[in-house]
Amino acid sequence: MPLDWRRALAIVAHPDDLEYGAAAAVAEWTDGGREVAYLLVTRGEAGIDTLAPEESARIREAEQIASAAVVGVRSVEFLDHRDGVIEEGAALRRDLAAAIRAHRPELLITLNHRDTWSWGGGRAWNTPDHRIVGRAVLDAAGDAGNRWIFPEQLRENGGALEPWDGVRWVAVAGSPEATHAQAVGESAMARADASLAEHRAYIAALTDQDPADYARELHTTVADAVAARFGGRRGVAFEVFPR
Repeated sequence: MPLDWRRALAIVAHPDDLEYGAAAAVAEWTDGGREVAYLLVTRGEAGIDTLAPEESARIREAEQIASAAVVGVRSVEFLDHRDGVIEEGAALRRDLAAAIRAHRPELLITLNHRDTWSWGGGRAWNTPDHRIVGRAVLDAAGDAGNRWIFPEQLRENGGALEPWDGVRWVAVAGSPEATHAQAVGESAMARADASLAEHRAYIAALTDQDPADYARELHTTVADAVAARFGGRRGVAFEVFPR
């Protein structure tokens, strides 16, 4: 996994996406002095069947902020695209390009943009939000560096930003076509477990299992699968696109 970077921006569709897909790696990186910020495209308002959207958004936003803090992330921002029906196109790319121009990361992180997930030897269909946001992140990495794309954002045109062509890699967590892995130690694993367990309302809607036990079992299964492929060391796998 590339480590020659100081700033990363993680962009995903929903609260909890990073906790399922990348939190242990984030803990390793922040422990090493790297800066990671989170951008959530929605507030997760459609994610809990038993809660009205407004209440779900309030709870899940608070859970995400608490969850990020566990792995050393202090900057957590939310856009207001609609959960479950994120629209592909220029409006989303515009928002993501603005965030990349503002944060100026060397590494972008997102969640699986592929059509399917690989799990337990089988395949499962991915959700539209994950597919759309993941692809938009890959596109926006280039948009952010081109002064002729979304030029209204730039200072020379009355905006507040400058082009940013400094993204060197996009790392896609949870991809069925992983190419790299970040090794993680016991401390990072424990913090990842605690980070996912902060999503108590969401986990309670999925299972009667204790959130801490649920998180530990899930992360152990995933990390062991990575170890089987990447030299016997537990880790978080990514599909990495150099830029």
